[in-house]
Amino acid sequence: MSNGQRAAEQRRQFLQHITRRHFLGACGLGLGSIALGGMLTRESQGAETAGRVGNPLAPKQPPLPARAKRVVYLHMSGSPPQQELFDFKPALVKLNMQPCPDSLLDVLKKERLAFIDLKARRPKILGTPYKFAPRGQSGTMVSELLPQLSEVIDDLAVVRSMRTDQFNHAPAELLIHTGSPRFGGASMGSWVTWGLGSENENLPGYVVLLSGGTDPTAGKSLWGSGFLPSVYQGVQCRTEGDPILFASNPPGMDPAARRRSLDALRELNENELRQFGDPETLTRINQYELAFRMQTAVPEVMDVSREPKEVQEAYGIEPGKESFANNCLLARRLLEQGVRYVQLFDWGWDFHGVSKDTDIVQGLPDKCKQIDRPIAALIKDLKQRGLLGDTLVIWGGEFGRTPLNEERNGSTFLGRDHHPHCFTIWMAGGGVKGGVNFGETDELGYFITENPMGVRDLQATVLHLLGFDPKRFSFPFLGLQQRLIGPTDEGSVRHEILA
Repeated sequence: MSNGQRAAEQRRQFLQHITRRHFLGACGLGLGSIALGGMLTRESQGAETAGRVGNPLAPKQPPLPARAKRVVYLHMSGSPPQQELFDFKPALVKLNMQPCPDSLLDVLKKERLAFIDLKARRPKILGTPYKFAPRGQSGTMVSELLPQLSEVIDDLAVVRSMRTDQFNHAPAELLIHTGSPRFGGASMGSWVTWGLGSENENLPGYVVLLSGGTDPTAGKSLWGSGFLPSVYQGVQCRTEGDPILFASNPPGMDPAARRRSLDALRELNENELRQFGDPETLTRINQYELAFRMQTAVPEVMDVSREPKEVQEAYGIEPGKESFANNCLLARRLLEQGVRYVQLFDWGWDFHGVSKDTDIVQGLPDKCKQIDRPIAALIKDLKQRGLLGDTLVIWGGEFGRTPLNEERNGSTFLGRDHHPHCFTIWMAGGGVKGGVNFGETDELGYFITENPMGVRDLQATVLHLLGFDPKRFSFPFLGLQQRLIGPTDEGSVRHEILA
């Protein structure tokens, strides 16, 4: 065999044994570089990740003038009955427990109803058993179930004309918090922290607090980062036990040993980052470092017993216990310390009238009592500390409730079925005009008659107040410029409720 033949044979054997991984790693202009370039482009596009090599949660300035710097979103999981709280309908009271009129029955026959069975019986109108009165200088009609919230009603913009296209809990919650009724979307809190970062390097930029005994129906996806880098997902904190699971040192490891192990991990991860450029490696580095810093910062900020006695009493807290009141005070403490987005989920608002707990006469007053005092205290506290002006507060559920008694399987309890066509939310602070009553529903509270506001409108308005153009605020994924408001132009900023 000649030298030329021998060289050709050696090259043939080399090419036979080279692996796809070797090819993709060594190819200067091939698929490996294309993929790497795509990852690096995805990480750098949109809102610039300040200090990408350092801290991806470093604070950033929004591209447009902002009215709000931070958000606290109070989600009542299960959806409160608006007819008992903010949308008073005298016609329902007048027609209480009478069979629904033919005009409404004709509408119902064309609807998809979650639990009302038209074949079993003709539904009855359900009027609220609670008294309403105009409150504040705005004269906003508020239920007797919310006496303390009524004291701050002039700070709120009450929107009675919210609507959605989902009538089951999980898809409706996903839509309002991630922009998609399916799993996989990025939560609003993740979008906000991706765009703005955090003002405290020792705390997460996005914190989630739960009450009511369980997760919301759509689960932890409601605070997931979806296609955004995972460093921007919400961090769930607890008011009992360790505030954050797995953040504490394991038995036998002191802070010095933990520091040494993290330094070694960081060196290994930085080598991987230089070699492959995967943004998730950067996320892993920063999550380890943040967890180390949080070991000191989180227990301190989560300790509500540090608050003066009069503040604890104003909120009605019980230190060391899980409650919505504790979470409201924690929200203020977190916002005050620079956390960008605080999300409260309170379970237990699905008042179908199938049991005592879900009866609007026996169950609803207790549930309202749990939130009335702490929410009013939160609004007053933020205002007194000069934080309400640039803190956006949002309250609401995922859809509305029908003006009919559900009477599922002949139940004698009173309750209302799911209803996507109209529901009530309110917003306060952060550039929102106080004392506003926006939108109207018809006399039976079934359809919107004035100023409809969709989920996309709410999301667009929130982004606008934070200094983003909701139609340009996007992230490249799967060949599309993904947006919180979705791919269409239906989301509009509702300037009518802005100061």
